[in-house]
Amino acid sequence: MMCAALRLRLFGLVLVAPLALGACGTPRTLLVTSAQKADIAGRVEVFVATTRQTSNEPQYFSGERAPRLAFAKLEVTVPRDHKPGELELPDSGATDPARHFAVTSVKRLDLAPVVAEVRREILARPASERDVLVFVHGYNTNFADAVYRFAQIVYDSGFKGVPVLFTWPSRGELLQYPYDRESAFYSRDFLEANLRAISRDLGTTRIDVLAHSMGTFLTLEALRQASIRGDGTFGGKLRDVILAAPDVDLDVFKTQMREIKRPVTVFVSADDKALEFSRRFAGDKTRLGAISAKDTEIVTDLSKLGATIIDLSEISSSDSLNHAKFAASPKVVQLIGRRLQADKGIATAGPRFGDKLGDIAGGLVGTVGSTVDLVVTAPGAVIGR
Repeated sequence: MMCAALRLRLFGLVLVAPLALGACGTPRTLLVTSAQKADIAGRVEVFVATTRQTSNEPQYFSGERAPRLAFAKLEVTVPRDHKPGELELPDSGATDPARHFAVTSVKRLDLAPVVAEVRREILARPASERDVLVFVHGYNTNFADAVYRFAQIVYDSGFKGVPVLFTWPSRGELLQYPYDRESAFYSRDFLEANLRAISRDLGTTRIDVLAHSMGTFLTLEALRQASIRGDGTFGGKLRDVILAAPDVDLDVFKTQMREIKRPVTVFVSADDKALEFSRRFAGDKTRLGAISAKDTEIVTDLSKLGATIIDLSEISSSDSLNHAKFAASPKVVQLIGRRLQADKGIATAGPRFGDKLGDIAGGLVGTVGSTVDLVVTAPGAVIGR
């Protein structure tokens, strides 16, 4: 008879095998390189606030926890033949700026200098573009991968404001899920303080938050406690809260939303392989990001709490795990950008579930060419609040 320990080991190998295929190799670092103007399509400046421990170059920030926030500013170049939704990085060897996203500058900053630089960037923009987009990455993400992914999102979305990456101490290793989850808890006070400082000190007119995977849990916890403290709107400046592929227990999300009491937009996909992994790892409970338009009762309950659900299940992307469709699908990442530039955000008040299903080509959010476009052209037709 097979012993329990062996059965558990075999189960674990079967469970993580699909994910491990995409997690092999040496962890990515940030080797600073130079880029010729003719080799690149554009440049993205990213400001960083992090609870990661500082490290030597070319890692800069590790997966361990720091006692206080650290700050940095980076410049990332986009390769000349970049395709929207793609994140062109070398599998191995040196970075070629003509073919890959590349880092051309990394500068660590103390609090006062980073506040001054971000404020200067904001005030240099027209009033309509004085926005800050805060990106909170997910589990199994090291510092370099977080930087590159955010730069791709900013460029592909056409975001015109100031990008701020909030990066927390994920070790960037597949089997470090419990550590990463505790690091998310550890970072919630820091994220709240960072949002508070952005709203108070930087001269911004609007703050948008885009969070992915386990980063959505961190974001929701920060917003929940901010609401309990009495200012969940951050002085009225918090606008869009976008949760992409949220790795959040569905029951927990409902309790969080009862305290947050504000609209959020949620991108879900029933074929998300990474969330299937986390579901089994976290007590076999439904993950918010893995529901779909077919879960009619769940969608109805969530809409009453302020959640607009956008189902990407039928959308294809370059992401083999279907966990990063929000960034890896050209249509979706450009949709996010267009709605971030609109006055009312990514989704406005609209019908409840069932009110207009017959008018929307095949369901809630079906194919790229039909319902997703309606989020841009007629957000009131999207199921949700």
